[in-house]
Amino acid sequence: MPSVISTDVLIVGAGVAGLWLNARLRRQGFSTVLVENASLGGGQSVKSQGIIHGGAKYALHGALTGASEAIADMPRRWREALAGNGELDLSGVRLLSEAHYLWSPGTLAGNLTSFFASKAVRGRVDQVKGDQLPPALQDKRFKGKVYRLAELVVDVPSLIQRLADLAGDGLLAGQTIEPLLEAGVLVGLKVDGREIRAQRIVLSAGAGTARLLDDLGLSQPAMQRRPLHMIIAKGPSLKPLYAHCLGGGTKPRITVTTHPAADGNWVWYLGGDIAESDGVAREPAEQIATAQKELGQLLPWIDLSQVQWATLRVDRAEPLQTGLSRPDNAFLAEQGRLLVGWPTKLALAPDFADRVIAALERDAIQPQPAEPLPALPKPPMSVPAWEQLLP
Repeated sequence: MPSVISTDVLIVGAGVAGLWLNARLRRQGFSTVLVENASLGGGQSVKSQGIIHGGAKYALHGALTGASEAIADMPRRWREALAGNGELDLSGVRLLSEAHYLWSPGTLAGNLTSFFASKAVRGRVDQVKGDQLPPALQDKRFKGKVYRLAELVVDVPSLIQRLADLAGDGLLAGQTIEPLLEAGVLVGLKVDGREIRAQRIVLSAGAGTARLLDDLGLSQPAMQRRPLHMIIAKGPSLKPLYAHCLGGGTKPRITVTTHPAADGNWVWYLGGDIAESDGVAREPAEQIATAQKELGQLLPWIDLSQVQWATLRVDRAEPLQTGLSRPDNAFLAEQGRLLVGWPTKLALAPDFADRVIAALERDAIQPQPAEPLPALPKPPMSVPAWEQLLP
């Protein structure tokens, strides 16, 4: 039989939220074990666009919301970590872009100027022109306006790798997870038959959390899924672009991020309104045709004839909200030793860790002397979707 493990905090789910929390706890002297049943970051994390939002896109209707307030400090915290002098040392993680942009086609340019003249956006927002424009927009036919947001875009695979390095010997590949009870009280989990006892157990498994709660005989907190139907394009004509293209509504018409492919080409990863309600209902071929038409209208100077296309369905897992609305913050619920949460978005991983650490401090949970961990089977790294879907 495998040996029994005792640890301070047992985390289930090695997306960026679980990995970030794990690294924060280890830095504070806690012993941890982080269990993953598939690949590291292989759920929502590696399928995200890597944008560290500061809230600007959530204020597009001209007023600050809870979401934009909650997320406003995230770019600063991520920048400090990426520079190696923040709450974690993420130096070495690849930064894809120092800024994200808001791009308005000519018809909306006036609205955009008045929007930024209001006090609706936190942080610096500067208009850019000429050779300051993103490379894909540097064409004489471009007639819109572009504003530089004080946000950033990270290469998620390199982020996952760095956070995995910070996990040390505490990563565990485990398929079967069962409750470990004493006198009817949850004291840990059995992972593939191995008992792991912990002062606190954190579920941060994204969409997998609903099944874990069911396995533990719990119905709360309830989870919702908000689906996306993302588009992937790869080709030699694509140039770097990190931008929300504004439509007439409160959501970006299309959000483009650019990622390096193993074959040296750039990949455009397309989200925004095109990937939401109507996009979810489309079949892949129709979704690709819609994206081709949009890009043809918005960027007619980009040659799409040699571009390869694919689509990717993503389930965003979140705590249940009225009307399936987007939660404003990271979420954490507590039941005895069990803490259950969702960061709700990549940028809010530090906020999720804050909430777990605050709960430990409130309950006076302190690091305990721990035995060295035995050699544990490790989960594999995830592979970006474009490397799986496009040759």
